[in-house]
Amino acid sequence: MPAQTDDLARSQAQRRVLTVLVAAQILSGAGLAAGVTVGALLAQDMLGSTGLAGLLSALSTAGSALAAIAVGRVSQARGRRPGLAAGYLAGAIGSAGVIAAAVAGNAVLLFVAMFVYGAGAATNLLARYAGADLAAPEYRARAVSTVLVATTLGGVAGPNLAAPAGDLAHALGIPRLAGLFLVSGAAYATAALVLAVWLRPDPLLLARALETERAAGPLAPAAGRRRSGVLVGALVMMLTQLVMVAIMTMTPVHMHDHGHGAAASGLVIAIHIGAMYLPAPLSGWLVDRFGRLTVATAAALVLLASGILAATAPGGSTAAFAVALALLGVGWSLGLVSGTAIITDAVPPATRARTQGVVDVSIAIAGATGGLASGLIVSAAGYPLLAAGGGIAALAIVPTVVAATRKR
Repeated sequence: MPAQTDDLARSQAQRRVLTVLVAAQILSGAGLAAGVTVGALLAQDMLGSTGLAGLLSALSTAGSALAAIAVGRVSQARGRRPGLAAGYLAGAIGSAGVIAAAVAGNAVLLFVAMFVYGAGAATNLLARYAGADLAAPEYRARAVSTVLVATTLGGVAGPNLAAPAGDLAHALGIPRLAGLFLVSGAAYATAALVLAVWLRPDPLLLARALETERAAGPLAPAAGRRRSGVLVGALVMMLTQLVMVAIMTMTPVHMHDHGHGAAASGLVIAIHIGAMYLPAPLSGWLVDRFGRLTVATAAALVLLASGILAATAPGGSTAAFAVALALLGVGWSLGLVSGTAIITDAVPPATRARTQGVVDVSIAIAGATGGLASGLIVSAAGYPLLAAGGGIAALAIVPTVVAATRKR
């Protein structure tokens, strides 16, 4: 009876938690889209340099790394609700800073603001762990995917608001390219409010209370197995993030150089973000059905196909870039969901948030590396080499999976 009572409490709380997280993720998806769609273009416009446009993306992802540590520590000490709400609030502050930098024409302020803005992206990803806190192991990947797919609505709508947001910004005396950051600031602030008010009970604190004995019991994974699982999951997500950020960051710039306008690049990025999050339920089902390591391997192959297609796409073809970035999004989805499930399986609730925060720091650093390298590679050798090289780099996931399979 006590076990049945615990299961009922867990199930009821999980439904409420997922409902609140879905609402917050829809909002944060719109906030996330601003930096992806116009961040590099804004930097290129203000600085007159493609290489420094990649630096802006690197600073944003570096900010994500710091935010992942902070949100992880707050969540570990006080629960998911204050940690996630604080992260989204920081994203809103960063959005306001970008607008101020664009108005003032201040590049230093732009860099600082984008660093702070990165907290929103980090929090958007960390929220997926909250969806898995109360989920049964056999449904864990699907719970993660439910949170991820909610980002689709905001993520797809956000880039397509570029034109009206630009008009609004112009009317307010703000540069058009900064218009999406008006949307971003409002979206992140509202997401923070939703979580602060309605994410009750706190999923991590409840999971910790319900599973203390189970985590300490004979069914708990051994320390060596936990360390191995964390390492494998982290490597899968790091490689996935590095390749995705590198190709995604420079695609709008490459399209702009071939005569495409903001509407075309915004459409391609919207398709990309949709492909990152919309297939998440399928990714979750595949992970739960066929296993974490099998799907991680599939992620590497999809990313390779994306890189090759992007590298060979005709410069004037919006459709070719749309397909390439759609594949890039699908590969990212498969890698992130499988890696997240590996991490969550390996770490007990008692130390879960702190470990997940550290793992997401490594993911953010990988993204920062991809963002920084992307501009430099394109400046030195061109976009096709960046795209093809990124796809080939994704294959490094395969030996990681092979080694993990042999160890098991």
